[in-house]
Amino acid sequence: MTDDTTGFATRAVHAARNQGAASSRATPIYLTAGFEFDDFDHAADHFGTGAGFGYSRTGNPTVSAVERQLAALESAADAVLVASGQAAVVTALLTVAGAGDHIVASTHIYEGTRGLLLDNLARLGIETTFIDEIADPAAWQAAIRPTTRALFAESIANARNDILDIAAVSAVADEFAIPLIVDNTLATPFLLRPIEHGAAMVVHSASKFLAGHGSVLGGVILDDGRFDADKAGHNAPHLVLPGRGGFPSVFARHGGNARIAYARESVAPRFGASPSPLNAFLIGQGAETLGLRVERQSRNALEVARWLAAQDAVESVDHVGLETHPDHALAQRYLHGGYGSIFTFTLRGGLDAARDFVESVEVFTHMTHIGDVRSLVLHPATTSHSHRTPEERDILGVQPGTLRLSVGIEDVSDLIADLARVLEPAREAVA
Repeated sequence: MTDDTTGFATRAVHAARNQGAASSRATPIYLTAGFEFDDFDHAADHFGTGAGFGYSRTGNPTVSAVERQLAALESAADAVLVASGQAAVVTALLTVAGAGDHIVASTHIYEGTRGLLLDNLARLGIETTFIDEIADPAAWQAAIRPTTRALFAESIANARNDILDIAAVSAVADEFAIPLIVDNTLATPFLLRPIEHGAAMVVHSASKFLAGHGSVLGGVILDDGRFDADKAGHNAPHLVLPGRGGFPSVFARHGGNARIAYARESVAPRFGASPSPLNAFLIGQGAETLGLRVERQSRNALEVARWLAAQDAVESVDHVGLETHPDHALAQRYLHGGYGSIFTFTLRGGLDAARDFVESVEVFTHMTHIGDVRSLVLHPATTSHSHRTPEERDILGVQPGTLRLSVGIEDVSDLIADLARVLEPAREAVA
């Protein structure tokens, strides 16, 4: 196929084929749409059993390697990598819920997820009840209906650092044979692994801490692998009943992994949420240093929070590592290795002070992102929470002078010096 008897265009397309196998220490990037079959029967077996790889939308070796890596970090039975954090949330929810079903969710969740629940899923016939008092298991229990198919919350809430009592809420979920799904993006598996405390499913925006460098988008769904058809089958008939065309049920084929298998086989590929193998590679590379980064970011953030709490220009600091935070004791129980690196603080000067701050910092970058190696700042009231009413923002701890920090890995002395330079005029104005 590549000798002088073939044309130029043929040689250009085929000359690189059939390279010998090589053992790469780094995860290889299989940047290909499809995979060549060995023979006729190989193709038939793949389509019949799903074994191996045929098309990157349904499976890719690079993606699979990173899924194994992230599952190991989260103490999960299996993982499905998708194209973004939002894709992870919607894939997880559509894995367990359909038209006519109901979800109970924390009020203290990412605004994109809240919009998904209130608008997009509502249009598909999936209703949501929101819980303000997430620390009260009775509030979760009271919101559950016969049609409830999941409880959803964040391990560390953005922006006030509310901590979810995972064990208590998962006990409520277990009582009703429905999964607790935890968005663990802010905590990361280095600080907290929700499945070890009873959560059934975990989601991440892998664009944040897992990748770590603000360069790619990605998301991941993880599952505990303990789906029990006898106990929970009535709440998940799509997992336990035979499929269309006489196919065996998902549970018959995958047992306790039925839920995550359904996400992999039916939801993610059919809704087109498959990630780029290149993005998967970069997420996997970032995850290798996750513990090193999060440990330093958490240490930096706590030092910055303590410094801010001592400034006259600062009205309050909502960092769960501070003894003054209402969830500090809960954080001590669940978080190990640090308290996270994303928190809010409120300036006494209100909106004008917040504007001056974001336009004056130099080491901190003003942008909408979190979990970066760089330190970032954002004004929630005019950005992420701008569509909330003033009353709703007040419940969430978002005031006109509130700023959100995502602390990076820089030298903490430089971060504090940047803050001091900006807040010194504010301190004088307050005085």
